[in-house]
Amino acid sequence: SFLRHPVLRSCRALRAQLPVRALHGSSAPAARGRASLLAAAGAALVAGLTAGYSHLQRAELAARIPSPGDEMEQLCADFMALPVTPMEQLREHRDDMKSRMELMIMGTQAEVCRALAQADGAASFTVDRWQRAEGGGGISCVLQDGKVFEKAGVNVSVVHGYLSEESIRQMKSRGKSLKTKDGKLPFCAMGVSSVIHPKNPHVPTIHFNYRYFEIEEADGNRQWWFGGGTDLTPTYLDQEDVVHFHQTLKDACDKHSPTFYPKYKKWCDDYFFINHRGESRGVGGIFFDDLDFASKEELFAFVESCAKAVVPCYLPIVEKHKNDSFTPEEKLWQQLRRGRYVEFNLVYDRGTKFGLATPGSRIESILMSLPLTARWEYNHIPPEDSKEGEILKVLRKPRDWVH
Repeated sequence: SFLRHPVLRSCRALRAQLPVRALHGSSAPAARGRASLLAAAGAALVAGLTAGYSHLQRAELAARIPSPGDEMEQLCADFMALPVTPMEQLREHRDDMKSRMELMIMGTQAEVCRALAQADGAASFTVDRWQRAEGGGGISCVLQDGKVFEKAGVNVSVVHGYLSEESIRQMKSRGKSLKTKDGKLPFCAMGVSSVIHPKNPHVPTIHFNYRYFEIEEADGNRQWWFGGGTDLTPTYLDQEDVVHFHQTLKDACDKHSPTFYPKYKKWCDDYFFINHRGESRGVGGIFFDDLDFASKEELFAFVESCAKAVVPCYLPIVEKHKNDSFTPEEKLWQQLRRGRYVEFNLVYDRGTKFGLATPGSRIESILMSLPLTARWEYNHIPPEDSKEGEILKVLRKPRDWVH
């Protein structure tokens, strides 16, 4: 049943382990082969899920839950904030995919924020709940100027209303056949999106996004699809890290089909490509969109597996490198690579374009993906045989990391 959903079960188990913290409490302090990474993954996952974290509104949530016996409300008390959709509506439509997806992305947000706060050990998350006048809203969780992370954001959005003409054109350009009425198209969209920019140039940046979309055409026909992915952007190449990252995502994909990882790995390599530079944004991962080829149940299970792979694919890499020493020259190279990240997000990223074209969008949440600092130097070309040249070779010709 809905209330026995794995995400909700995990939240329920964690409730007994996590102390209730005031809104402005402090974060709990943070206390190499494939085997060592996997061992670290287990430790990071357990620590991340059980560590306390600040600015989580737990005291506020406890005060706003009127009926201790209500299982759903108690489960939601472990989220960063109450869901965007009112509890009464979630209960009434508990078997609807929109309700299930919202609770899954809320659980993902909380899990990732716990793990990041534990890894950072110093800074706290600010939880910013916002509303969209045209319908819906979201919860933005942002950590800035931490010990490990310069900027880490994990956002949930649940919005509805009418698509703009620009958004409709984007969808039609992807092959969608959409029947509008008076130029309008009702939609509902929800997702969890995150970009994490570490301070240390030996810790890579990670991005993930998992989403669900529904539209209602003029004739009453409803279309729906899932999208998402997880990708890694290192400043310097550590092949062991990249293999671990890809293998963890492949394991999540293989639970559902052996065809998923190679297909969505290629899609990721093709999508996160900076055409005007002739190089990839990073070392890839998985990416997919417009998935509606199977049942909602099957595709939801696949997306959930991918979301659950985020912490184990990334946190071991953070723990491995967060205390590495680095030089001013290595920090400079990180700033230059961040410039490439900004270029892709502002010029090519479809999610950014969609957000900016949607009426009532929250600009702060859309541009959360940008780093605090970046740099653009004129005609900077590193020596071909340098560590900086090594990563460029990979970015210009993507590799198969797990075969």
